[in-house]
Amino acid sequence: MSAYSPPPASFPANVALTALRVVAAFIFITSGTTKIFAFPSALPPDTIAEPFNLIWVGGWLEMVLGTLIGIGLFTRFAAFLASGMMAVAYFKFHAPTDFWPTINHGGEAILFCFIWLYFAAVGAGPWSVDARRGGRR
Repeated sequence: MSAYSPPPASFPANVALTALRVVAAFIFITSGTTKIFAFPSALPPDTIAEPFNLIWVGGWLEMVLGTLIGIGLFTRFAAFLASGMMAVAYFKFHAPTDFWPTINHGGEAILFCFIWLYFAAVGAGPWSVDARRGGRR
């Protein structure tokens, strides 16, 4: 008896899945480059995160995990780690400020948490390095 496998996705669904993965990963990477290299803009007060503090580690994780997710390599694992990282970021840095995400500026962390959780569940899709390697789709 074989395991259930869903029917293949249509071409528009594959385009949408790939576009979401690549664009979200790019935005995630730039969040990391802002923390580490002050590019494309510096964090207030125009400083780069000090090495080995929590923001610095988070910036490197955003760049590395975002790159893996963007190219679709080890996507499920990288997305699971990134989702957990965003949940921690929200509850450690945003939620203590205020309950409402629009006030505590945590909306981006919440969205990334659930976008990465989605990719941890479904994988990178057929247009990815994982698919070329013959990984689970």
